[in-house]
Amino acid sequence: MDTLPPLRALQVFDTLGRSQGVVETARRLGVSPGAVSQQIKQLEDAVGIRLLAKEGKRLRLTEAGRIYHASCAQAFESLRLARAELERGKLTRSLCISALPSVLSKWLAPRIYTWRRDHPEIDIFLDGTHSEPSHDGNRIDFRITYGERIDQSRTRAELFHDKVVPVCSPALTSGRVLAHPRDILEYPLLSIDWLPKFSSPPSWRDWCAVNDVDDDGVRNTKLVFSLSSLAIQAAIDGEGFVLAQTSMIAADVAAGRLVIPFPAGVALLSPYFVTWQASAFDHPHCRAFHRWILTQGREQQSINDTLAV
Repeated sequence: MDTLPPLRALQVFDTLGRSQGVVETARRLGVSPGAVSQQIKQLEDAVGIRLLAKEGKRLRLTEAGRIYHASCAQAFESLRLARAELERGKLTRSLCISALPSVLSKWLAPRIYTWRRDHPEIDIFLDGTHSEPSHDGNRIDFRITYGERIDQSRTRAELFHDKVVPVCSPALTSGRVLAHPRDILEYPLLSIDWLPKFSSPPSWRDWCAVNDVDDDGVRNTKLVFSLSSLAIQAAIDGEGFVLAQTSMIAADVAAGRLVIPFPAGVALLSPYFVTWQASAFDHPHCRAFHRWILTQGREQQSINDTLAV
């Protein structure tokens, strides 16, 4: 016996739980407020419990309603993901790439445009996220991630090992020659903190130790960023020095937006990797991308070795 409530009533309840209003729910679903109320009553009759209660002129979820809505929302999200998966499945010439947000914006995206021009027939989906793709979630052909979060069950290859070096806008030090690394401490210092997602990259105190600089001169950092790309942009905007990854600043250094006054770098704890689904190699364009991304990694390693010593 099918004991599930009517699907339409569940959909209305899911939308109402997210919008917290009958009028807004009706607008989102393209129905009348009366139809919304009718569907909610039908759902409450089906489950035999009050899911909504009036609070002044507004409706709120009861305790049972909150618990039930959490399960309904998860179920509908699964349905939406399944639909998206089906839609992607129709695209036999698609490439789905997931990457850490800063790696995507500062390293992969500028390069993928070149690859796309050589493969105009391929639909490319780029997903910038800290979350590692699940084996049973949306299909991700390739994932670019940091070594600490590498999924040992996935096929993988190392792309490059990074170092951080101090960089700033040339306007920040205009008219002054920095004679010694300690001179950097006279400027605002921008910091990057990846915790709790990853161990943070080398700090200014780490850099001071490598460069024989007394770290007592390191003032409390006023600006701390969780995303490397944001910290790098702040340096480009002239807000101070940042210890930036060579892979993410190579283009900005080449364009003159950033300068490296002292190339002594500090290595990150882990390298960057590319991982992929075993089924990705069933498609020729995925095999082509795999060869291309490994070449990009080797070239980046050579650039890293040039920018930092």
